[in-house]
Amino acid sequence: MKVLVRGRNIEVTGALNDYVEKRVGKLGKFLDGANEATVVLTVEGVSRNEGASHRVEVTIPFNGMILRGEEATGDMYSSIDLVVEKLEKQIEKYKGKLSRRRAAADSKVNAEPRVHENEDYEGIQLAKTKRFAFRPMHVDEAVMQMNLLGHSFFVFANAETEQVNVVYKRKDGKYGLIEPDF
Repeated sequence: MKVLVRGRNIEVTGALNDYVEKRVGKLGKFLDGANEATVVLTVEGVSRNEGASHRVEVTIPFNGMILRGEEATGDMYSSIDLVVEKLEKQIEKYKGKLSRRRAAADSKVNAEPRVHENEDYEGIQLAKTKRFAFRPMHVDEAVMQMNLLGHSFFVFANAETEQVNVVYKRKDGKYGLIEPDF
């Protein structure tokens, strides 16, 4: 698996790049179809009274799904270790579901979003627009994908009804489903 490492407010040294490639690269053996991982290393909050926050974001698209993890600590190497542990737990938790769904999937679509910044619609300025190519999936798979991304909602094409639906996480910890009513 190819690991792309980028830095924000930090110079990515050879040693840091090698460490990220070694730690994140080992996730590829657990994910069939994962060809590339994007890792963003960020240093924030440098001031006299406050220590720097070292944040690591990892995004791995595979078989129409996206695995994402983020961790922040006071040390970049610790953040890398923690995000890899988090992703390993996510993979382990969802491995059975993913393998069953992958076998049932007819087509594989790249779900990498295309992002357009700062578009203006009749005086309403949108900060970000995302467009996804997606494949039909069942409600439980959509909930799993939402949790993998760490989002509170997820828009998907329902494999049973062939309509666009939204799953969301409720305040009580349960999940909701929004279906169109024509």
